[in-house]
Amino acid sequence: MNPDILKERKSATFDVDKMTNILDGGPEMTKRRREIESLVFSDPDFREMDPNFLSRSERYDQAVRKSAQMILKLREYGIADPEEIYYYKNIARGNQLEAMGLHFVMFLPTLYSQCDEQQARKWLPLAESYQAVGTYAQTEMGHGTHLRGLETTATYDPATQEFVLNSPTVTSIKWWPGGLGKTSNHAIVLAQLYSLGNCHGLHAFIVPIRDMDTHEPLPGIVVGDIGPKFGFSEVDNGFLKLENVRIPRENMLMKYAKVAPDGTYAKPPSAKLTYGTMVFIRSMIVGESARALAKACIIAIRYSSVRHQSEIRAGEPEPQILDYQTQQYKLFPLLAMAYGFTFVGQYMKQTYHRITGDINEGNFSELPELHALSAGLKAFTTWETNSAIEVCRMSCGGHGYSRSSALPDIYVDFTPTCTYEGENTVMMLQTARYLVKSYRQVKAGQQLSGIVSYLNEAEGRRVQPQPVAARPTVVDINDLTSLVEVYKLRAAILVDLAAKSIQQELQRRKSQEDAWNNSSIDLVRASDAHCHYVVVKLFTEKLGEVGDTAIHSVLSTLALLYAMNGIKKNSGDFLQAGLLSVPQVLQISIRIKELLSQLRHNAVALVDAFDVHDMKLNSVLGRYDGNVYENMFEWARRSPLNVTEVHESFHKYLKPLRSKL
Repeated sequence: MNPDILKERKSATFDVDKMTNILDGGPEMTKRRREIESLVFSDPDFREMDPNFLSRSERYDQAVRKSAQMILKLREYGIADPEEIYYYKNIARGNQLEAMGLHFVMFLPTLYSQCDEQQARKWLPLAESYQAVGTYAQTEMGHGTHLRGLETTATYDPATQEFVLNSPTVTSIKWWPGGLGKTSNHAIVLAQLYSLGNCHGLHAFIVPIRDMDTHEPLPGIVVGDIGPKFGFSEVDNGFLKLENVRIPRENMLMKYAKVAPDGTYAKPPSAKLTYGTMVFIRSMIVGESARALAKACIIAIRYSSVRHQSEIRAGEPEPQILDYQTQQYKLFPLLAMAYGFTFVGQYMKQTYHRITGDINEGNFSELPELHALSAGLKAFTTWETNSAIEVCRMSCGGHGYSRSSALPDIYVDFTPTCTYEGENTVMMLQTARYLVKSYRQVKAGQQLSGIVSYLNEAEGRRVQPQPVAARPTVVDINDLTSLVEVYKLRAAILVDLAAKSIQQELQRRKSQEDAWNNSSIDLVRASDAHCHYVVVKLFTEKLGEVGDTAIHSVLSTLALLYAMNGIKKNSGDFLQAGLLSVPQVLQISIRIKELLSQLRHNAVALVDAFDVHDMKLNSVLGRYDGNVYENMFEWARRSPLNVTEVHESFHKYLKPLRSKL
């Protein structure tokens, strides 16, 4: 064990295992997670070549092999609980993506949620036995997040009781679905439904794309891999062109919307039900943001505790770079964010399961809120995490650029979340639409419930932006409850400003559409403030569940740092609204420095509490034992370029350059 990192662990003021239990959701969850981990880490079938030294085809091959191995192992171990399956697979795949990922996170969940009873009897056994390996084909070359703009058509033919699917334009070719290129033999295709001459909008269809025995593409199917991307080297993101592909009427998912044999259409109770799988994925992405950020923080903070550089005082030994206040200021707010996002991820998972349970009972009342909350938090957490991972990489200096650090892979595999399952700006605008609608309901005298209920209180207090002198509000900047209130009022004020911007545009005789577009910057700011408030609120509420004094103390420090750092970064909002004074904002800057100092001796213990095994982290810089340099040298020596002392290029190109004198 590196003596620096050993010293860091000895300075911790709290029980790391107890903190891990809180992050996992309880000691039983930690125990079971570690049992599952041990199954993977002790299994020789999961020891493989470092993917950094493989070609893309080799990485894909290795990923498919690993996917198949995971399925066989899960059967062998009798792991059937969906949460445990997800965790086993998450551990087994390491920092790489799973080749069959969309089969599990989109194809199967869509079948579970949108098949009627007859369809479930047919398709679920096929999908669960992997005879039907599926993906989710929504995004097209010309349209992604704007679902109404999708061009793929499914036209019902009453004479044969079939749907005829077509990609009528180049831009309508399905583009990007993972597993579509080479792995899947079925796809859930989102297409515009036409029946009896009428268009009924976007609906989901089960489309066979490859022969289930030979795996050859079926007639009318043009399918393949879209080529190398920024990351996701293991995944065969694909294209799909449909040329008069006929499928039975029963292949339209009909739990909610239905097409009768004669072509009569029955609409679903809520149009948003078609997008239920996306809401599920967006809810999951919030938790994934926390996990990705946690890994980046583990690597950067552990490395910063063993890396010595420069001098604070001339002639003295080089200090750990974690002793520099600038390094703490880079990393500790991100650590606080990782904790906050972990608790928000727990909340989103619980909320999703609760509301979907209500939906299954026929209660759709909370679906709009779930849709808005999952969209906004997906955007907020992925934007923040994406930037944070890059800060962690740069905080590791040159070594962070090496793929041995794992930070480049964490970044390139996480950054697409800002785009897939809804481009983030559009997601923020969807949340804004819900906020403005809620705001108008309050103005009309209605009382709101749920996460936007603060708009009731804001209306009652007539919250408006005004000079500091006009607002005698007393805010204790060291009290989290006060800071939650300040974040709440900031969100309410920015929603109010965005709604008034729309109203002002309408008064200038702008159309509703132009008024919305001309107010969209304000709308995104309002959504961002709303999501920021939700994170601060949930982080603070989590403290009320913690009984251990030492853990409560360090979590309170993290929560304060997260809330105060957010105020400092967005100080203009708080000052313009009169929520805080200039002296208070200056005091917050001073207080942040104090919080950094308080967290310094617990930093390594706090990242240890995430309990990410070295085999999962796969980072030379983030090793638990802190022995970075020896292992970095060994990693470099494994490079394929080092197989021979003299590369063939020397004889082919360099040696002939030598001119004879």
